[in-house]
Amino acid sequence: MKSAWGSPSVLPPSFRSARRAEARSQAGRLGPPRSFFAVAALFSSSLCLLAAQPKPALNSNEHWVTTWATAQALAPVPEIGGAPQRQDTSQNRAPSPTGNIPQTLKNQTVRMVVRTSLGGRRVRVQLSNALGSTALSIGAAHIAVRQKDDAVVPASDRVLTYGGRASFRIPPGALIVSDPVDLDVPKLADVAVSLYLPEDTGPPTVHALGLHTTYIADGDASGNPTLGPSATTTAYFWLSSVDILAPFSAAVIVAFGDSITDGFATTVNKDLAWSALLAKRLAANKSTEMLGVVNLGISGNRVLRDVVGTNALARFDRDVLSRNGVRWMTLLEGINDITFSAIPGLSGEAVTAEDLIWGYRQIIERAHLHGIKVAGATIMPVEGVPTYRESGESVREAVNQWIRTSKAFDAVIDFDALVRDPSDAKRLRAEFDSGDHVHPNDAGNQAMADAIDLSTFLK
Repeated sequence: MKSAWGSPSVLPPSFRSARRAEARSQAGRLGPPRSFFAVAALFSSSLCLLAAQPKPALNSNEHWVTTWATAQALAPVPEIGGAPQRQDTSQNRAPSPTGNIPQTLKNQTVRMVVRTSLGGRRVRVQLSNALGSTALSIGAAHIAVRQKDDAVVPASDRVLTYGGRASFRIPPGALIVSDPVDLDVPKLADVAVSLYLPEDTGPPTVHALGLHTTYIADGDASGNPTLGPSATTTAYFWLSSVDILAPFSAAVIVAFGDSITDGFATTVNKDLAWSALLAKRLAANKSTEMLGVVNLGISGNRVLRDVVGTNALARFDRDVLSRNGVRWMTLLEGINDITFSAIPGLSGEAVTAEDLIWGYRQIIERAHLHGIKVAGATIMPVEGVPTYRESGESVREAVNQWIRTSKAFDAVIDFDALVRDPSDAKRLRAEFDSGDHVHPNDAGNQAMADAIDLSTFLK
């Protein structure tokens, strides 16, 4: 039923008089009402202001791509599920340190070194307080090309701002992205990110196994060419990713997994994890030189349950989907789900092959929803570790059979066939064993990278 107010004939007399007066006023004018000019003037001024704003240096032939990234946890947890760490160098073993992480930082600068996989002309840096319980105060942030050790190339130093601010606070659980800065970043180069932390940070959000030396200095040394460190570690603090502006053809492969992907037992500061070696191979091949690799492994991680870091299903969005330019991912994870139930206190967390396969299917489906292809890697043998059980071996073999034959993955990387001992398929080959019977050494990681068919990632 139409309201009486909708009909001009039933409008109140005072309202009708006002309408007639407005009509007579408008009829006496040669053109639109004054209100039109006011609006037009405001609109014109807005256009002028917009035109005066600097245009982003981005064209249709470029996009943002992640050239380096890491997966984060709140606090370092000792590696479990393997043999006690030996301090010798037999079998070319180079133990990977995960300690020396301060419980808090205050009035200190951390300088972290990252290895790029792709190059570009502009850069931006993501910082994350994802696992912090309080706001994180950043007094200054810089990025520069690393020269050597804690030294940077002075001419390459750039101040990083976040929303125009050189100092800022990151709320608990938040991730922030810097404003773009002009900086020619080569591929396969070392870049240093320095953060000054003026206030007590509390327990840091970290990636414990950084495999590069991180330098810690007193006071604000973020813009200094050399840091003069008072301490060192191999962890990354609050650093989530580095993105570069690259040609539109550039894309990235996420290496998603546990300690084997993380590079545990490879030599520090040598970039010898299999994912880093794969990036080197891709860069050297003309047909794949625009593909980079980012390592999102977490030592001790599991597919289905938390222990070290959030489980793979729960961290998938943050560590894979949030990265820019992802075209493919590799999935090498599951051995910790199988073996950790042998650890006292975790006996109720045994998994079946069907459990792991269900988890894999979830990752595959979610990746496909976002246009990301998935290469599944077979789980490598671990006989010789204290947590090895024949029941777990049966699960591993069943899962591997499914990976090889189900056609659920877009591609299969058979690491198991590559690294297992020809005389005992339940064990690593001696020449690839770091000594703990779980983690491949430098030679094993090189063999893994060399075995991957690069043309897979062109499909």
